[in-house]
Amino acid sequence: MPSIQSAPGKSRFSPRLIGPIAVAALQAVAASYFVVDGIDDLIEQAGRGFSVEVMMECLVALALLAGVVLGARHLRRIAGDLARADDALARARGALADHIAHRFDTWSLTCGESDVALFALKGCDVAEIARLRGAAPGTVRAQLSQVYAKAGVGSQAMLMSLFLEDLLDTDPAAGPQRGE
Repeated sequence: MPSIQSAPGKSRFSPRLIGPIAVAALQAVAASYFVVDGIDDLIEQAGRGFSVEVMMECLVALALLAGVVLGARHLRRIAGDLARADDALARARGALADHIAHRFDTWSLTCGESDVALFALKGCDVAEIARLRGAAPGTVRAQLSQVYAKAGVGSQAMLMSLFLEDLLDTDPAAGPQRGE
């Protein structure tokens, strides 16, 4: 049966964070430059008194530095949230794969029927399944007929609905729930 689980040992770093991390690094460099420049200006004017312009530059540099620190903290929190969401998705995928395998075992599907059923659950039509498996469309139709018979359904949509009902954990005879 084709695997639908994510690869184990995947890196915790998300490529989606490259842009925000690069911007934060650029901001940190700019903030460092302005803080050092402000300190240099303060030292230079220490004997003559401080001008309003130098004080404003230092204040702006400190505000920029505070923004970088807060942005980095926020970025770190987002990275943690993203990692937790990725972990939850991987667990859900694994649980769904286990559930599908259990159903296929319960129905006593052959290896070929399991492959065809999984492709059907993914939304593939007969021609696409035949192409992906390197089989004749007639063979795929026959295998799908066996899958539907063993599952007690009459179509691909009904097969999909069995698993959707399991995910929703509702009584299919009760109909849609309103107001929840």
